[in-house]
Formats: sequence, C-alpha cells, structure tokens
Amino acid sequence: MKMHVSTSTPVLSVKPIVLSAPGRGEDLQVRVSVPATGSQLPIIIFSHGFGWSMDSYGPLVDYWAAHGFVVIQPTHLDSRTLNLPPDDPRTPLIWRFRVQDLKHILDQLDLIEASVPGLSGRLDRSRIAAAGHSWGGQTVSMLLGARVLDANGEPGEDMSDSRIKAGILLSTTGLGGADLSPFAAEHFPFMNPSFSDMRTPTLVVAGDHDQSHLSTRGPDWFTDPYFLSPGRKSLLILFGAEHILGGISGYNVAETTDENPERVALLQQLTWSYLRDALNLDDSNWLAARKDLEERANTLGRIESK
Repeated sequence: MKMHVSTSTPVLSVKPIVLSAPGRGEDLQVRVSVPATGSQLPIIIFSHGFGWSMDSYGPLVDYWAAHGFVVIQPTHLDSRTLNLPPDDPRTPLIWRFRVQDLKHILDQLDLIEASVPGLSGRLDRSRIAAAGHSWGGQTVSMLLGARVLDANGEPGEDMSDSRIKAGILLSTTGLGGADLSPFAAEHFPFMNPSFSDMRTPTLVVAGDHDQSHLSTRGPDWFTDPYFLSPGRKSLLILFGAEHILGGISGYNVAETTDENPERVALLQQLTWSYLRDALNLDDSNWLAARKDLEERANTLGRIESK
C-alpha cells in the first residue's frame, strides 16, 4: 500500500478496569490500550463478537493503539469468560445490555482516564469512534443510528449516541425477516435491523467468502449496512475473506478459517486511515489508499464510497 503510516510506538494495556453497572448483574470490565506517547489522542470503543472478550482482537487493537488511538474494550455478558447460562433471564436482552455497555463507557471516561497510569489529560473526547465485529458490529450499528424492527416491522428505540463520530462495522449481519435462517429467526429475534437512520459516517467491511448459517443469502448479506444506510459511507470488500477476515480476532486463534496475514495487514492500515479521515485528523492516507486499490486492481480487496 502506498500509505504513510505514523511511526509505531510502545503500547500500555491496562485491565481490568471495573465499572459499576447496577442492573447488569455483573460489573462491566474493560481493557484500555494506550500509546506510550502523544497527546490529544482519539478514542476507539471496540465491541467484540459473540463469546469473545476484552482480551480479543489483538491484531487490530495493538495496531490502532501503536499508531495513536486509545482503544477501550468491554467484556459483554455473552463472553465465554462469564459463562452465562442460556436460561439466565438476561440472555434474551444481551443485545440491549451490549449497547448499554458502550454507552456506559462513554459516561465513565473520567474514571477510565484516571485508572490508566499516564493517561490523564491526553484524551481527545471530541474524536470518538466505535468499531465492532460480527455481533459487535450490530451493537455498534445501534450507536450509529440503526434500529431493531419489532414483530410488526416498526422501528424500535433510537439508541444512537451523538458522541460517536464515526464507525467501523466488521462482518456485520444484514437484514432480518426472510433473509434469516430458521435457526436465527427462532433464537435471535433482535437480528432484524433497519439501517435507514444510520447516518453516522461508517466503514463497512465484508468478506466475499463469508457464508453465514444465520442467513438464507450469500456473503452479500454483510454489505446491507452500506447499501441500506444514508449518509457518508464506505465499503471495503475483502477478496477470499471469511467471517474472521483473515485473523482479526486474535493471534493464531482456532476460529480463523481463512488465515491470511497480508489481508489482516491491509485491514489494519485501511481502518486506521479511514478513522483518521472520518475524525478529521488527516485525509491524505485514506484517499491514497483508495486510489492505490483502484489503480492496482488489488488482489486483496476493493473500496467504494457514497
């Protein structure tokens, strides 16, 4: 890639930072990764996929933090580390608890900042992005303006948050209804989004080999958040990528069915440059990256924007 990437700096990670969360049944634990140097640091809140935790997604989190972002990762209630039983009364509402977890982080930035040695006074709270993978993508989409349709097809509660200025949706599920498999329709009724109010600038990332058992459609299902939402959006299609997009959920994790370090490296750089642009930090890298992919007919992926 013809992209100028800032010099990598050492990263400090602190965990767990424990946030009291009345009504959740468990305190909210978060991990914070911070570059060792720099000030006016923009923030990324990252929502993990089903079963994972604040310790996941090292390939992305480490890269973002080493190149100037503060990354905050909660452990949601569905994490395998918490082992919530299926019959727990919170289970049907976990999708809502997930959104509340991210809002709670935004509400508790003072405490989080004070809990990380050397972070005081270094955050740029006017530049906050949210990113999520898989179920985490749906969680983040709610902060960006997406809503869940009820059984009558009516949009539910608006859970968007104006503090989030940009989003990244990785392998994020598309429309519900007839597009859901019978299993998904039975077990995940909340998986019925409307993107018509998702106006926050967003990069949608999808793998063209991501065939989900949750949908009756093909990999194009994961492009719905781009095509069905208004406003400034970009779509990155990764060629040959399956649901873990080459290995983003961790280093050498068993869930990766399409291990590809080159693909992960491309995704690291493109997500970083997109957020730099979307948060009005620097737009030259994003434009250069898009142009490079277009001109070289890159074998790893393509970008389109609207």
